[in-house]
Amino acid sequence: MLKVGLTGGIGAGKSAVSRLLVSYGAVLIDADKIAREVVEPGTPGLAAVVEAFGPEILTEQGALDRPKLGSIVFADADRLAALNRIVHPLVGARSAELEGAAGPDDVVVHDVPLLTENALAPLYDLVVVVDASPETQLDRLVRLRGMAESEARARMAAQATREQRRAIADLVIDNDGPLEALEPQVRKVWDELTRRAAEETR
Repeated sequence: MLKVGLTGGIGAGKSAVSRLLVSYGAVLIDADKIAREVVEPGTPGLAAVVEAFGPEILTEQGALDRPKLGSIVFADADRLAALNRIVHPLVGARSAELEGAAGPDDVVVHDVPLLTENALAPLYDLVVVVDASPETQLDRLVRLRGMAESEARARMAAQATREQRRAIADLVIDNDGPLEALEPQVRKVWDELTRRAAEETR
């Protein structure tokens, strides 16, 4: 089994890369998706978040009000750290469970947005970084996701810098261009991953 860490800044296009890798045969473990699952209504994770942040972070239906929580934690590093202390161990445990279910020949891709920030690179056999310029990231967040420019800039500022991400990368995918320019690059990376996975199982 080859364990790959996939990361990139917000708006860099990591989701498009992970979709392509899955279409080629990768087993995807999506940290963001798991992070949502571990704080669903009725989970110990949600109970812990409410205890730390108060019931005002819930919707009327009793689910987590993500925009409200986001507006609190992205403006306050201490509150963000408090949230991460609750959620990260739960995400780690679930990720390990899913990885354990993968086969010995599989390429397991862990999609981890904050891989650089949390110094997680040593957990993986190699790290793939999806890279885009800050200008491209900002444009995508505002134009495609409908974020206010101030919110987009705040979210980008809360993450590692482009240089910090590239410093931990074993392979870099440049995603400044259109989707059709992305596919051949991801295919090339996939070929490299499957080659390394085959070597691991020899």
